[in-house]
Amino acid sequence: MAELARKLRMADAVFLVIGSVYGSGIFLTSGIIAAELPYPGCIWLVWLAGGLMALIGSQIYAELGTIFPESGGPYIYVREAMGRPAAFFYGWAFFWIIGGGGIAALAMGFSEYLGAAIPGLAPYKILWKSHFGFIPEIQLNTAQIVAVGIIAILSIINYIGVISGVRFQNWTTGIRLIGLLAFAVFGLVLGRTAGFKNLNPFLPSGSWPTWTQFGAAFLAVIWTYAVNCTAEEVKDPKRTIPKALMRGVILVTLLYLLANIVYSMALPIDRMKGVVAIGFLASTELFGPNSAFAFSVFAAAAVLGCLSANILYCPRVAFAMARDGLFFRGLASIHPRFKVPTKAILAQALWSSLLCFVGGYQSLIEYVSAALILFFAATGVSLFILRRKRRNILRPFRAWGYPILPAIYVLVNLGIFAAVIFSRPVQSLAGLGLIFTGLPAYFFWRKKEKQADPLGERK
Repeated sequence: MAELARKLRMADAVFLVIGSVYGSGIFLTSGIIAAELPYPGCIWLVWLAGGLMALIGSQIYAELGTIFPESGGPYIYVREAMGRPAAFFYGWAFFWIIGGGGIAALAMGFSEYLGAAIPGLAPYKILWKSHFGFIPEIQLNTAQIVAVGIIAILSIINYIGVISGVRFQNWTTGIRLIGLLAFAVFGLVLGRTAGFKNLNPFLPSGSWPTWTQFGAAFLAVIWTYAVNCTAEEVKDPKRTIPKALMRGVILVTLLYLLANIVYSMALPIDRMKGVVAIGFLASTELFGPNSAFAFSVFAAAAVLGCLSANILYCPRVAFAMARDGLFFRGLASIHPRFKVPTKAILAQALWSSLLCFVGGYQSLIEYVSAALILFFAATGVSLFILRRKRRNILRPFRAWGYPILPAIYVLVNLGIFAAVIFSRPVQSLAGLGLIFTGLPAYFFWRKKEKQADPLGERK
């Protein structure tokens, strides 16, 4: 079996963890969380709790990643613990909706922020409309062109080798970290408003965050497994993966808490409630309306870096599935010169680009959010299964606090899953059904695999 080249160092792995988490979420989520909360301290508590849960989750991924340092991350862990069918449905949902839709959404978000900074690229400026009788109108706008263009550029960078992809990722992550730190420092020290008069961080009795609010912050910081998807390309994964996960999660959590303190200084809680563009509003309040251009550029850079990380690691899941014979066989190929899964990279880029022209892809992500949380829980359960199923396997790293902390991680995910099902039953059940549309595809590829391997020598 051909393997990918191990070229990613510790710093690369840490930056990949940070880069996959730190996008536009920190500029958009806090106002939504604040909608029903009375004090800034409640918001800080939500982000802190989300960071702690992400840290517990990183311990689970660290143990599993050091046992199975292969491309595919959670796909591999679910396969080894629960079997190929369960793993297939994770990979199926990941390629078509979670990964593909996520890349498309990030690309469209980048084009919107770029358009806000450069008027000539104003978002959704109509370039062409179709008029074909009874066929629904099709539009082509600047946001779609920019989104597809940036997907193509980043995919080419990753096509010519993991080093070129990770170098670009490192640069963008470094710029984003410096930018967020500068935003926080200048907001705390040089902000134009008095700031602290807006702060009353103490929790009043009985006013605690809901599961839905906690879940919003949890999902904003939980995407820590990017380095696990590229584990086959990490140098010394037994040492690198645990440290990279822990360092990346801690740094992101601290920066996110610092950003929320700045938001609380800039805006009273009543002005934060329900505001989606909370980062933009806080920036203009602290630094004046002239900061709008700088913030738009900064936000575009943040989204660009997160997009770069996703384009780097998402194709590795499709590559792992194809190598198992459960996806298009050609996606399992490794370029003889560049040593990366180039066909999987191209396939993910093509599908994500097509989604940029479909108005409903963001709603697709909403439909499978319940299933996504369920997959997080399934990864935690995989740890328990593999502790019993593979008792004698070498474990270079063991998750802290086993079995209590991993159990808490699983239960929290199941609790959020139940809350999502309760609050959005139609969308959630439809999303679960959407994932199971892969059932015919699974039996098709399973049949082809048996024909190619009649003795059943595969895993």
